[in-house]
Amino acid sequence: MSQHLTRTVLTASAGVVAALGLTFAATGPATAEPAPAPGTAAASTTVTPAGHAFAAKLSGSATFSAGSVTVTCTASEATGKVPAAPGNTNASGPVSSAVSAPTYSSCTTSMPGVSATVTTTGDWTVALQNGSPATAGLAMPSGGFVLKTSGLATCTVTAAPTAAATVNGTWTNGAPSTLKFTDAAVPVKVEGGFGCPTTATSSNFNATYAVSDTTDAGSQITVGG
Repeated sequence: MSQHLTRTVLTASAGVVAALGLTFAATGPATAEPAPAPGTAAASTTVTPAGHAFAAKLSGSATFSAGSVTVTCTASEATGKVPAAPGNTNASGPVSSAVSAPTYSSCTTSMPGVSATVTTTGDWTVALQNGSPATAGLAMPSGGFVLKTSGLATCTVTAAPTAAATVNGTWTNGAPSTLKFTDAAVPVKVEGGFGCPTTATSSNFNATYAVSDTTDAGSQITVGG
C-alpha cells in the first residue's frame, strides 16, 4: 500500500472515532446524574408540565471532530415523558425519566470512501437538574450505541464498552427549550483491521437539540426549582 493511501485510510478512520460523539452516555443502565458545580449541593428540581410527552430533535447538524476530520449528522431524535406528579419534583437533585433509544441518520464524513451506520439499543434516560445553568444528562446503557463503517476502513466502534458513562449538557428553557452539548466526551472501543484506530479510547461531540411538548403544542418543557 502506498504511503499516500495509508495516510488516507488512517485519517478516514479517525473520523470514525469522531462520529462516536453521537453517543448519549449514562451513570447506570437507567439513570443519568448531571453533576452540581464543585463545592455545591444539588438544587431542588421541578420539570413541567407533569406527565407531558416530549420529543427531542436535532437542531441544525451535529458535528464530530478528530484532528482534521469532521463527521456531520443532520438527523437525530428521541421521545420521552415527564414523570407524573409528584415524580416530576426532586427536592435535592435531578428529575429522571425514560426516553426512547435515539435514532441517527444522514451522517457523512469529510473523507471520501468511508460510510457509516449507527445502531442503538437498550434502555435510555434523561435527567434534568435545576441550576445556573440548568444541566441535563442523556443516558445509555453500556454498549447501547454501535457505529460500523465500510469503505476504506471497516471498523466497529462501541460506546461505553465496559461500563456505563456520563455525558452532560446544558439546558435552556424556551419555546422550544434546548439541550446543548459542547465538546462532550464519551469512552469508546474500536475494533477492526488495518486503518481502524484501535488505540482510541474517547471521542467528542457538539450538537443542539430542540425539546418540544408533544402532549400540548402550546406548552413548553421547562426546568425550574
